[in-house]
Amino acid sequence: MKLYGGIDLNDGGMISSIRDMYLQTDLMNIINDNIQGFNKVGYQKKVPVVSSFAEFIGPNALSKNVDEQVGRIKITKNPLDLALATEGYFQVMTPNGIQLTRDGRFKLDKDGNLLTIQDYKVLSKEGKSIKLNGVPKELTDIKIEKDGLIKYLDKTNLKLREAGTISIVTSSSAILENPDVKQGYVEESNVAMHEELFNMVPVRRNFEANRQLFLIQSDSLSRTIQELGRV
Repeated sequence: MKLYGGIDLNDGGMISSIRDMYLQTDLMNIINDNIQGFNKVGYQKKVPVVSSFAEFIGPNALSKNVDEQVGRIKITKNPLDLALATEGYFQVMTPNGIQLTRDGRFKLDKDGNLLTIQDYKVLSKEGKSIKLNGVPKELTDIKIEKDGLIKYLDKTNLKLREAGTISIVTSSSAILENPDVKQGYVEESNVAMHEELFNMVPVRRNFEANRQLFLIQSDSLSRTIQELGRV
């Protein structure tokens, strides 16, 4: 910074502090998102990635990856609750197009369509909605294989019928080979709460250290300007 009269004052330290405070704020937001997602079915932890040039580019130095590790598997005994014991995602059709989810809490509507709890249609490997012709009176009559193949008992002839195979894909939407679908289970988040609380401590400390440093530098700059005003 150049002050009146041609006197130079290096304000790089203040800018660096501001950049780092922005970065620490974004890191804290990711931690908070993970904490809030702890109790959400199928939620996947977000992992911050900080560039080695963070000192110079501030908040733009931060990106985040998705931790695709399988979360905690919980038994529900509901035949339409599905958990993926492998990496991968179910494909569902939403008003905004096809989306991926690991939330396998499904249901049937009155017409036999397989839906998510948000009423989105669950897609088959062929990219079509899955429909059971004739809604089984008992959900226990529905059997879902490890590969996502749905079978159900036709009460009219007491034979098993196939309703299609649920689409299970990778994060890049490629068909997943050898999925492991568990019927009667849901997958809880893969967030470890103690890790998030532990990660929060240095972020808070770094933010506070940079805040204090910024205040000291700002005060020093103000005094310098005041002294120049008296010259």
